[in-house]
Amino acid sequence: MVKKYQRKTQRQLWDEDKMQQAIEEVCRGLAYKTAAKNFGDPLMSLKRRCQGTNKLAVNKVKKLGIKTGVFTKEQEEELVAHILTMEGRMSGLTTKDERSIAYQLAEKNNIVHPFSKVTCLAGKDWLIGFRKRHLQISLRSPESTSAARARAFNRPAVTKFFMLSTSVYDKIQFQAHRIYNVDETSLSTVPGKNCKILAQRGSKQVGRVVSTERGTSITAVICMSASGSYVPPMIIFARKRMKEELKDGAPPGTAFYCNESGWMKLEVFSVWFDHSLAFVKPSQEDPALLDGHLSHTKNLSVIEKTRNNFVTILCLPPHTTHKLQPLDVSFMYPLNHYHNKA
Repeated sequence: MVKKYQRKTQRQLWDEDKMQQAIEEVCRGLAYKTAAKNFGDPLMSLKRRCQGTNKLAVNKVKKLGIKTGVFTKEQEEELVAHILTMEGRMSGLTTKDERSIAYQLAEKNNIVHPFSKVTCLAGKDWLIGFRKRHLQISLRSPESTSAARARAFNRPAVTKFFMLSTSVYDKIQFQAHRIYNVDETSLSTVPGKNCKILAQRGSKQVGRVVSTERGTSITAVICMSASGSYVPPMIIFARKRMKEELKDGAPPGTAFYCNESGWMKLEVFSVWFDHSLAFVKPSQEDPALLDGHLSHTKNLSVIEKTRNNFVTILCLPPHTTHKLQPLDVSFMYPLNHYHNKA
């Protein structure tokens, strides 16, 4: 697709209002040629619209070619609303995020599309056209990562977050046991830090037997409420198949998942969300608030599930979790500390 299309013909340059007037005059009995001449409309275009032989263009609507957009107007408006909502919650989407959500929307609704099934992204040309159709969306240049980290935890950013959380809380009076925080942490099969042991004085090297030389990383997804209750965790292993012996000793209700990396991904968070719903059980009378990472808002499946299950997602400002996220501040360090000692 050419980003800046240059018109090569003079087709369909007629005025839509004059075409409508010509159609009305023909319906009153005026000849086609006379109406076309009086209003400056193409004769055959006027005939097709009056006779209803053009199924793609009705009345004064202009339609050149058979191709249509991937999404309907309503679906694109839904995408725009989601972009603006995330921006208002300080969780703005990048162009790649929006292309990913557009691909998910097309796949979920079985829409025929030209998007790449390899990258699972909508095309850059589609995004350019989408932005031209919705001028209320602008592209902003973010700060560099190092600068953002240095200045992220500041009074304006934190104040804006708490003002946002207050406005959300004012709409729905969440109880403490319905406010949840979710985060993931990486654990290793080999302790990351060796504890000191007693040894012979003067020894140059002191060894310790471990299960493997380097260890394998696994991801634990932890979720707790403001009242202190916990959702059973999810453990993600870096393997293709699950073995029952890997589940030995896990807390009751723990969910298990396997993928090649052992990391949290979009589709994995959707699985975890289903797992959490079975324990949280939100309802219209007793909704829930979930405080999570920005990446959790980029999954179309999760977004729809939150709407259908009375869950509100609120994301912390980027690079501030070390100060604002309850799990990061109070739980993850003891978890890793005692895991290394086990």
